[in-house]
Amino acid sequence: MRVGLLGCGNVGAALVDLLDRQRDAIAARTGLRLEITRVAVRNLEKARGVPLPAGALTHDSAGLVADPDIDVVVEVIGGIEPARTLLLDAIKSGKPVVTANKELLANMGVDLFEAAGASGVDLLFEAAVAGGIPLIRPLRESLVGEPLRRVMGIVNGTTNYILTRMSEEGAGYADALAEAQNLGYAERDPTADVEGYDAGAKVAIIATIAFGVSVVAGDVYHEGISGMTADDIDFAHRLGYEVKLLAIAERDDDGRVAVRVHPAMLPKTHPLATVRDSFNAVFVEGDAVGQLMFYGRGAGGAPTASAVLGDLIDAAANRRRGTSANLGAFPRAAIRPIDEVRSEYYLNIDVVDRPGVLHSVSGVFAEHGVSIRSMEQEGLGDEARLVFITHEAQESAMQATLRDLRELDVVDRVTSMLRVIGA
Repeated sequence: MRVGLLGCGNVGAALVDLLDRQRDAIAARTGLRLEITRVAVRNLEKARGVPLPAGALTHDSAGLVADPDIDVVVEVIGGIEPARTLLLDAIKSGKPVVTANKELLANMGVDLFEAAGASGVDLLFEAAVAGGIPLIRPLRESLVGEPLRRVMGIVNGTTNYILTRMSEEGAGYADALAEAQNLGYAERDPTADVEGYDAGAKVAIIATIAFGVSVVAGDVYHEGISGMTADDIDFAHRLGYEVKLLAIAERDDDGRVAVRVHPAMLPKTHPLATVRDSFNAVFVEGDAVGQLMFYGRGAGGAPTASAVLGDLIDAAANRRRGTSANLGAFPRAAIRPIDEVRSEYYLNIDVVDRPGVLHSVSGVFAEHGVSIRSMEQEGLGDEARLVFITHEAQESAMQATLRDLRELDVVDRVTSMLRVIGA
C-alpha cells in the first residue's frame, strides 16, 4: 500500500520514523506492506531527519492527492484550507484518508463524513483528539450501542501542565505559563490553549461521535484559565478539590447536547483529579457500561504518530478488502445553552467586615433560588472573604446571583466563580 503524506513536521516526521521501524512487524501481523512514497511539504530544502525515498518530497500537494499510484492519503498539515479541499479531492477519487486535523473536523467534519460515506472510503481521525490515547475508535465502535450520558476530560496538555504547577508548587499563572512556554508545551501566543479553544474543537468532535449528532466548534461554550489565581487553587485544596480545565459533553433526557469548556473544581477522589502535567484523560459515563477512563499522552509527535499509524493500518486493510467504516448520518444537534446547564458552584467574595453582611449576601442567593451547601469566612483587616459552595443550581440563576451580588454596597468584589463537577 502506497501512502501519500501531506506535511512532514513534528507529527509527519514521527510517523515516517515509526513506520520505518515497525514496517516488518506490521507486515507480519497484517500482511500489509506500507510505503510512504510521496510527501508534500512547503520547504524542500529543510532537513527532515527521517528516511524518505529519493525524490519523495514535493511542493505539489494537489498532484500528490491526484496521483493514481497513491493508495491512502495522510494529512497532518492542520488548518481549514487547503486541507479541506485536498481531503475532499482524495475522498472523491476513492482514496481513504487519515487526518489529525481537529480544527477542520470540529468545523466541517460532517461534510467530510458524508463525502467519505458517498465514496465508500474511510475517513479516520483518532489522532485529532487526545493525541495517542485510543478514544475515537472506542466511541465509534465499542460504544456505538451504549446510551452515553456524559463524556468529560482533560484534553489540553498545556493548561493541565500550568494548573499542575500552580497546584503543586504554588506558582502564579504567569510564572506557570512562562515555564510551559520554555519547555515547549505552550506556544508564544498561548490563546488557543489557555482560553479553551483547542479543547473546544476536541470536545465538538467527541460530542459528534459519542452522541451521533453534528456538533461544531461554534456550539461550544468557552472559559479559559487565564484568570485563575493561586488563591483559587489554595481554597480548592482546603475544600478537598483540584482545579482542572474540563471539556464536557452531556446529553439530557430530551436528546439535547450541552458542550462546554471551563475550569472546574473536581473532588480529589475523582479519577480526573489525579491527572498531572501534560497528560490527558477522558472520562466516559454510560447507562449500561458505567464509568470508563482513557488516559495517556495527549500530544507530542510520537504519541500522535502512533494514533495516525493505527488509523493508517485500518484504512489500508479496509482498502485491500474493498470495505470501509461508514460513520453514518449525523443530524444537526439540538444544543442545550449554557444558561440551562446545572452544576454546583464555588464562589469567592470580598466583603466589608461589618454586622449584617452575611444576611445581605445570603439573601441574594435565596432570591434566585440558589441553595448554599457550605460557607467559610476569613478576616482580611477591614474586610472579610466569604467562600461558598452551593447545591446544584441552574447556570442562569447563578449568573443572576453574581450580577446582584456585584451591586451590593457591602460587596467589594466577586473574586472568582468556579463550577464544581463530579461531587
